[in-house]
Amino acid sequence: MDLAPHIVHEIVARALAEDVGTGDLTSLAAIPAAVHAGATFVLREPAVVCGLPVVQAVFAALDPALEVRVLVDEGSHAAAGTPIASVSGPARAIVSGERVALNLLQRMCGVATLTARYVEAVQGTQARILDTRKTTPGLRALEKYAVRMGGGTNHRFALYDGVMLKDNHLAILAAQGFGLAEALRRTRAAVGPMVRVEVEVDTLEQVQVAAEAGADMILLDNMSPADLRTAVAIIAGRALCEASGGITLATIRAVAESGVDYISVGALTHSARAVDIGLDM
Repeated sequence: MDLAPHIVHEIVARALAEDVGTGDLTSLAAIPAAVHAGATFVLREPAVVCGLPVVQAVFAALDPALEVRVLVDEGSHAAAGTPIASVSGPARAIVSGERVALNLLQRMCGVATLTARYVEAVQGTQARILDTRKTTPGLRALEKYAVRMGGGTNHRFALYDGVMLKDNHLAILAAQGFGLAEALRRTRAAVGPMVRVEVEVDTLEQVQVAAEAGADMILLDNMSPADLRTAVAIIAGRALCEASGGITLATIRAVAESGVDYISVGALTHSARAVDIGLDM
């Protein structure tokens, strides 16, 4: 569940280049180079803590003399007022890295915290919460890691590591005279038996065709809980079932109780609110 260090390094380097650039003019002008200081990251609200390795990477990139202490476990649930990490060393570097560290930490805590709420909402059912590719450009690795920290499960990371026939693929193929069953057959033949093939459907008739054509996973798009239950019965274990489409905390329990295996929620990453965290000097 760890983040790949080279990915963290790349993201942090881009963020610091964007925010600090050739130097923090304010700190260089106002703070003497010899001054040392300490600061503590403190939660202003309850949250799932996520992103502490990224905070460490930010300050390590700015000045190796900075020392970051992690005060709570990554992925833990912490109350408002909890100190979660501290940093000490050259004061210039601390204030120069403050905004980048907070931006990434607050974002990751927000995704993890929202994910945990969805996971809690389906407790007692067989459904597992999936993320999507609806991520912030350039931050996908961090956001999908945060989903895992919140108890969710990652769907495919990108277009290159999973096959998923969506409505636009099927529309293009239909215009060429290939129906759903033939689209699945052609796709399966192209990728071979070791790659799972998922297909998106939005009618019960398509569910029947997809199950009979050998789809490994069927995405049930924008179906009511009643239709989801019928779809699960039609599939009858021949494929995994994924529910998707506008699912919220208010509706997810009914979706989970339909018997689907997975529920994908784009909001985990595209609508998570940044957690309020302060850096107290």
